[in-house]
Amino acid sequence: MGAEVVIDGLTKSFGKQAIWRDVSLSLPPGEVSVMMGPSGTGKSVLLKSMIGLLKPERGRCVVNGVDIVTCSEAKLYETRKLFGVLFQDGALFGSMNLYDNVAFPLREHTKKSESEIKRIVLEKLELTGLAGAERKLPGEISGGMRKRAGLARALVLDPEIILCDEPDSGLDPVRTTYISQLLIDLNAQIDATILIVSHNINLARTVPDNLGMLFRKELVMFGPREVLLTSDEPVVEQFLNGRKIGPIGMSEEKDSATMAAEQANVDAGHHDGSPDEDLRGVVPQMEPTPGMPERMGIRRRKDRVMRILHTLPQAAQESIIASLTDEDRRRYGMQQPHAMAAAPQQNQQPQQNQQPQQNQQRGTQTPRYGQGDAVPDQHAGQLPADRVAQVPGSGWEQPAPRGQSGPGQGRP
Repeated sequence: MGAEVVIDGLTKSFGKQAIWRDVSLSLPPGEVSVMMGPSGTGKSVLLKSMIGLLKPERGRCVVNGVDIVTCSEAKLYETRKLFGVLFQDGALFGSMNLYDNVAFPLREHTKKSESEIKRIVLEKLELTGLAGAERKLPGEISGGMRKRAGLARALVLDPEIILCDEPDSGLDPVRTTYISQLLIDLNAQIDATILIVSHNINLARTVPDNLGMLFRKELVMFGPREVLLTSDEPVVEQFLNGRKIGPIGMSEEKDSATMAAEQANVDAGHHDGSPDEDLRGVVPQMEPTPGMPERMGIRRRKDRVMRILHTLPQAAQESIIASLTDEDRRRYGMQQPHAMAAAPQQNQQPQQNQQPQQNQQRGTQTPRYGQGDAVPDQHAGQLPADRVAQVPGSGWEQPAPRGQSGPGQGRP
């Protein structure tokens, strides 16, 4: 399984300009996460701070028990071997051809023979669609090809943690989908921990297990995809819908007068190109290519979501429950959809006779889900704490940041 990354109270500034402050989150090991947010909110700075290229003023970034912020240079050098990093511009050596660029980490950090290095390099180049281009220089290929070469180099050491800074930048939609599929397949094969920085809404909605958002120098939220995709947090809702109406403006923040003027234009019938439908909801997640192993990160994430389901708003609960597969419902001891629809018809009792039954269902002596009983009122708002779907086994528990609690991390 990939390594866990715990970020606690991280604060970074350039001179008097604060980039973000008191960022706290944990990247679940072996899962795919996406950090989104408007341009200029410090997403790339966060990635560079995680690998020690930038030093935050305060806080910790702990990888396999090593604090990247305070450790020695020798320890940092060793810990960096756990990472594979795709930088935003590819960051290739301009004087080396693609083959030597991709081979560089193997020659620097391993004692593999040149024949073994050649096999690995050509394999990664083929994975990223660059077979036959190994002798070209970075200046002789397109920006999208440089990005894919950077990804090939990030993968040659089979890292435990993969950081991708806007992997879709410079790529057409088709190749963006191929790169996303490649990352999902890698996660299925080696259970690596992956963090992607992206503005791509479709990627953010369909690829990750976890979503986070930076805005106004703070981490607004971070948590399982189901929580953010159904969130009514104004910033998250606006960003995922790609709308002008909301707190985010051209200069990141809007004042109240600008927001009022934009709303008045909408009320007057002006259409700014924003989608009319609300895109909130749990959409299907990208799956590994057929023949690949099952992604264990999906099961760990769903276990966490079901533990906190009763704490979420009613609309979020309904969307999450509707997204569950039949296998999920059996796993968590929940009714099948047809059983829930038929339940009211099977219980044609007078109202006065139903109330004691409901009270008995909610009593402390009632068994928890997963022990053969039906799920009461699962579409009627928050569920009592003792009636949450039982989660088999013990999975990774995501700690809440200091002074906070709840299903997502960051600002509630």
